[in-house]
Amino acid sequence: MISPVLPTEIEQWFSQRGWRVRRHQRAMLEAARAGRHALLTADTGAGKTLAGFLPTLADFCPSQANGSVAEGLHTLYVSPLKALAHDVHRNLLTPVEEMGLPIRIEARSGDTPADRKKRQRTRPPHILLTTPESLSLLLSYPDSFELFSTLQRVIVDEVHAFATGKRGDLLALGLARLLALAPGHQRVALSATVADPEAFRGWLAPWGDIDSVELVEGEQGAPPSVEILLPQDERVPWSGHAATWAIPQVYQEIRRNRTTLVFTNTRFLAEHTFQKLWEANEDHLPIGIHHGSLSKEARRKVEGAMARGELRALVATASLDLGVDWGDIDCVVQMGAPKGSSRLLQRIGRANHRLDSPSRAILVPGNRFEFLEATAAKEAVDLGERDGEPFQPGGLDVLAQHVMACACAAPFQEADLLAEVRSSSTYVWVDQATWKRVLQFVATGGYSLEAYDKFRRIVREPDGTWRLTHPEHAARHRLNAGIIVDSEMVEIRIRSGRGRGGRSLGRVEEQFAASLGPGDTFRFAGLDLEVETLRDLELIVRAAKRSAVIPSYMGARMPLTTHLADRVRSLLADRAGWGRFPDNVRDWLEMQDWRSEMPTPDTLLVESFPYASRWYTVLHTFSGWNANQSLGMLIAKRMEQRGLLPGGFIANDYSLAVWSLKPVEDPAPLLSSDILAEEFIAWIESSHLLRRAFREVAVIAGLVERHHPGQRKSGRQVTFSTDLIYDVLRKYEPEHILIEAAWADARARMTDVDRLGQLLDSAQERLVHVRLDRVSPLAVPVLVMIGRENLPLGSAEDQLLLEAEALAAAAMGEEPQVGEAANHDGLAGADD
Repeated sequence: MISPVLPTEIEQWFSQRGWRVRRHQRAMLEAARAGRHALLTADTGAGKTLAGFLPTLADFCPSQANGSVAEGLHTLYVSPLKALAHDVHRNLLTPVEEMGLPIRIEARSGDTPADRKKRQRTRPPHILLTTPESLSLLLSYPDSFELFSTLQRVIVDEVHAFATGKRGDLLALGLARLLALAPGHQRVALSATVADPEAFRGWLAPWGDIDSVELVEGEQGAPPSVEILLPQDERVPWSGHAATWAIPQVYQEIRRNRTTLVFTNTRFLAEHTFQKLWEANEDHLPIGIHHGSLSKEARRKVEGAMARGELRALVATASLDLGVDWGDIDCVVQMGAPKGSSRLLQRIGRANHRLDSPSRAILVPGNRFEFLEATAAKEAVDLGERDGEPFQPGGLDVLAQHVMACACAAPFQEADLLAEVRSSSTYVWVDQATWKRVLQFVATGGYSLEAYDKFRRIVREPDGTWRLTHPEHAARHRLNAGIIVDSEMVEIRIRSGRGRGGRSLGRVEEQFAASLGPGDTFRFAGLDLEVETLRDLELIVRAAKRSAVIPSYMGARMPLTTHLADRVRSLLADRAGWGRFPDNVRDWLEMQDWRSEMPTPDTLLVESFPYASRWYTVLHTFSGWNANQSLGMLIAKRMEQRGLLPGGFIANDYSLAVWSLKPVEDPAPLLSSDILAEEFIAWIESSHLLRRAFREVAVIAGLVERHHPGQRKSGRQVTFSTDLIYDVLRKYEPEHILIEAAWADARARMTDVDRLGQLLDSAQERLVHVRLDRVSPLAVPVLVMIGRENLPLGSAEDQLLLEAEALAAAAMGEEPQVGEAANHDGLAGADD
């Protein structure tokens, strides 16, 4: 096919800048002129955003437009971040102004002034830059039919970052509505790190017609330069995640560069790294910090300083993973393990941000497993391999919110709206019965709540038309609609004499507190505590009469991708490749191979051994912390039922360690798949996980409102409201559609039950049980974390080092341990 001729204005603009139009940029124009949708996958710095807008710019070139420019909204740009939309706005204005194109460009988000929002609906710009939530709100207005009637193109940027989650569900429904309002428009999606292009083509395609979506692959850029930083003595630590050992070397790297971007995986580690760098900052270099807990003003100030080249280094979290275009960053430093190859690629792309210049990155592992993970991630990046989250069926709570938005815009016929919803592959699964349940929920809240007028939001007319019961519901919907539900912090309080919460011990994230049920014991602030109840964002506890079973609070963390976990196991199984590892890492693996066995991609290694007068069972699952934490809760309960007297468990991304007073002779019964049908359900229902999931879906579905005119409910008030409704529904309507949605969230997001199920389904066939007379070398990194998670980071690092030395001596030494549990005969070797 002959490449389309670019308009003269665009050809000259590229030429004046000394640029050439890249093949994928021409291909995007070609797809647009052929009337096809397109998914563009191209490296960071390849000009993806410009390629996405190129057909729009061409439409407005005087040489193409015949002197006439149509009024109305032409192109809608949707991104996951408000900051990204503002960054694109700034960058897009440059070619528009330099080419003299008659295009009005505006952004719309929650920060946009109300008068501008109103004007945008009546006199829209030619290009509108927005987010999924703001698009959904626009679609809730009666004038949305006229607003979007002129739409020619929708551009979805960084599609990999949100299409597989609930924000992607909301956007999928928004795209379905736009298809009905402007049937001839084209869809475009852009990404640098899509792992499964076919799945994303299916998500983008109307009616699942994947052949209507052109896959455009970008030109290959210069391969990134990725290195792994090692301690100066090349002795990789046993444990720890902060990589504090590397601060002097990272600081020297900052001194050598003009600008360095330092990424961490959590806000806590960002603050810690920032503090340590300032302590080492003897040259008083300008170093900043950027993460989601900072105020909007603080983040904007830092972003402005970076754009002006005023900072020598910036410590950041995922808040800067996407999009913000700083071309003068010389190096990206990743503190700790990257947890996924696509995430690492996205972060590496922040350096240079130019296709023909190699991005330089340094990975800083905190411990030996993280060294292996960094090696696996580096190899995946070198090979151009991607990973990511799989698509899930669309959420019912999001669908209920969309139904309400449509009702706010105009009355609708239920059959017509169902057909519209099913045009999205995300919701093609919705059948007639499910649809009626969703409509009934939006109409009454469910039969247990239908007596309350506040839940009667829509009503069905005799002809099958649904309409609002009162106009005020539209205003309430627009005030409360959205997908992001803030995670609350829970106060831990010691029970007072009257049974109420007394002295506060501190706060933990709600997800951790929600996993606990009455009678569970955990360790916090150096104390063994027993849970009494969780109510109104307060966890009421008392001093435990026995040692804590559940590990100390460890905070939120990024999940290890399945792809990277499999690569780490492959490294462990590839003995010939160990020679390229540092000496102490190679010694560690060789001693594990000699004393026990190595886990492989095809086996589940379980080790049993005595240590410090207790019996340990360590499962090397490589399933990620979330799945391992869930499995630890279930196994501990099953061990208790079997009289094994479990003392506790600890999990990391790679392993789960459970200790008990009696040995586990055969782990297979503990790992039978029926644990998900019995103990899992009992755990979810007895803990507060389902209650927490219900609060989120109730807010998203509009059953509980966070905002009233002029005021916002506190997290405690929202929780109180949802808890009351949850108790009513569990008792009188357990099959309620939001209970179903809460269960889906509890399974998929809070416990990673799919990954857990895959592990248990294959455990019986691939289980390798090894009995040892001492700690195994591979178990040291997880065992050294026992009881250390809640300590201040500095003291924790020192104590971890001492504990690691003792455990390492036991694992790596030649002589059997003294004073361990008796009766070691026949413990060494693998089970048949």
